[in-house]
Amino acid sequence: MPLTFTPLHPHFGASVDGADLRHPTRELVDAVDAAMNRYAVLVFRGQPLTQDEQIDFTRAFGELDLGFKRVSNTHTRLKHRELADISNVAEDGELAGRTHYRIVNNVANQLWHSDSSFQNPPARYSMLHAVVVPPKGGTTEFADMRAAYDGLSDDLKQEIDGLLAEHFVLHSRVMLGDTGYSAEKAAALPRVLWPIVRTHDGSGRRHLFIGAHAAQVEGMTVPEGRLLLSDLLEHATQREFVYEHAWQPGDLVIWDNRCTLHRGRRYDFSQRRELRRSTTLDRAYPVEVRQAA
Repeated sequence: MPLTFTPLHPHFGASVDGADLRHPTRELVDAVDAAMNRYAVLVFRGQPLTQDEQIDFTRAFGELDLGFKRVSNTHTRLKHRELADISNVAEDGELAGRTHYRIVNNVANQLWHSDSSFQNPPARYSMLHAVVVPPKGGTTEFADMRAAYDGLSDDLKQEIDGLLAEHFVLHSRVMLGDTGYSAEKAAALPRVLWPIVRTHDGSGRRHLFIGAHAAQVEGMTVPEGRLLLSDLLEHATQREFVYEHAWQPGDLVIWDNRCTLHRGRRYDFSQRRELRRSTTLDRAYPVEVRQAA
């Protein structure tokens, strides 16, 4: 059965019918890849995948990303280290307390970001699977950085062309008051510089590459750089560039970290919410982009 795509937003995003993600054939993977270049966010309903099935499907698209787990040995409830536990559930299966590191991560996920932009190589595709969803809240928003770039003035496009932003894994955590990280752990994921404007490998379109991990701009004072990044983020996350996804159990949503930002929305932490994320690395992007000093 051929895949059918129903657009979800004027600029990007589509829901997909006709797929069985438990069986990632070459034909299916190629079709999803091609659709990602056009839509950047794909929504698959009614895909109650096991952890093994989610990992197998994700691995069909490339090497898996560990992200912050490369330097963290924190115990996880999930079977695979490559799965991120996007939940408010502690290791014992009970709801986590407000100061549990997973709740801190939930709060940080409510900032606009691109997964693993703080590392080299960064992330390519993220795949988030819904297991348990709360009765209200807890949606996820996505912003199209291609359309956002197209919407910039010509003067601003010229101003930011060639600028590099420094991305740092702990920038958003420190901003939220979470300072309990050792110098050793911070050094294990060094700051990396990425162009603020990049060209998407699959579509050839130019797009912004910014978000909560972007801490400052090379060649600018910290205040000036952060204000520029703030202005760009404010522009890029206007409602005209945003799709909001309301989760149902069994959903799997794939997004392209190269040309979208995303954020989780608030929900009542006394209500159970369990999602799990798997992510691939973007090995195709030039690796000569240097680490920040």
